[in-house]
Amino acid sequence: MADKLDFFQSDIVQDFNKDIESFHLGPLWNAIPDLMHKQPTPQAIPYLWKWETLYTKLMEASKIFTPDRGGERRAIYLQNPGLKNREPWGWASTTQTLYAAVQLILPGETAPSHRHTQSALRFITNGSGAYTIVQGERIFMEEGDYLITPGGLWHGHSHPGDEPMIWMDALDIPTIYSIGGTFFEAYPDRIEQPSVPDNFSAQRYAGGMVRPISDRYPKVAPLGAYKWSQTIAAIEGLSKFEPDPFDGYAVEYINPSNGKTANPNMASWMQLLPRGFQGKAHRHTSSTIYQVYKGAGYTVINGVRFDWAKGDFFVVPNWAWHEHVALEDSFLFSVSDLPIMEKFEVQREEIYKEKNGHQEIQDQFVPLLPK
Repeated sequence: MADKLDFFQSDIVQDFNKDIESFHLGPLWNAIPDLMHKQPTPQAIPYLWKWETLYTKLMEASKIFTPDRGGERRAIYLQNPGLKNREPWGWASTTQTLYAAVQLILPGETAPSHRHTQSALRFITNGSGAYTIVQGERIFMEEGDYLITPGGLWHGHSHPGDEPMIWMDALDIPTIYSIGGTFFEAYPDRIEQPSVPDNFSAQRYAGGMVRPISDRYPKVAPLGAYKWSQTIAAIEGLSKFEPDPFDGYAVEYINPSNGKTANPNMASWMQLLPRGFQGKAHRHTSSTIYQVYKGAGYTVINGVRFDWAKGDFFVVPNWAWHEHVALEDSFLFSVSDLPIMEKFEVQREEIYKEKNGHQEIQDQFVPLLPK
């Protein structure tokens, strides 16, 4: 082994490497260790953002930025510290494949319509009265609702109500940017006008997952909004049985016309971790962003304890050991890049087999809070 290392460090090899680099060529014999890892080594790191920080900064932003002042969207994205300096797309990434943000719209404001190749989703956390309009359908948003906007669809927001509204945005921006597929177009008349009745798709699916016969052929977005009332009913039915040992009582939002994830490149779940639940540890190649809709508890990620409460966000990078513990009944919304990993046939999962499936806590995360 020493002889091999000495050879690669010899003058003849080093001189040849420099020679071919001058022709914009590269030596694979040097690059293999960096290109072909034995297992995933993500640059994204586990991290947690406290609701107190996010809310404070959104309120401060509301005094500076408005949709009419060139901002279009008053949104603050969750910057993963491990990706901050990665070019060209790491500066706006929560995981290596996904972007997440918190967005605020105030009464009387309008965020103009636009469309882009990136797919988007929204999980509504605070307030009521605002609507998003997607392909001519006004969808009035309520807390706990999950909304989708697959790539290429016109969408904008407006708020005729009387209280601030906040929601989580998630998009596949890093993925689309990295493969060179970014397109963006502003709507010509500020905001799209309705072409179907308000909450049209949700009314078509008032019976839950009993789909209209016209939707038995695949459509990109037959259902634009998944109402909290139906989500909680599904979880309550599931909770009569034994929980999943890793994720408690979890349901996935799907496209009712094809059975796949509701958003093509992002999978989204709502899960209930009942009080006292202590999940077992596992890891997978898909990365996940969590938003704590209700409750309190903690998640151990690669041996570090991350305490969370209502409103907090935290990220589990790909191939990171993680397990959840609920100190009270807790609802976690999550979005992951599972569909991307499955499309490339690299999705793998591994169960933690030591210490009865639980990690040893070696450290505790200390969040940043506003002064």
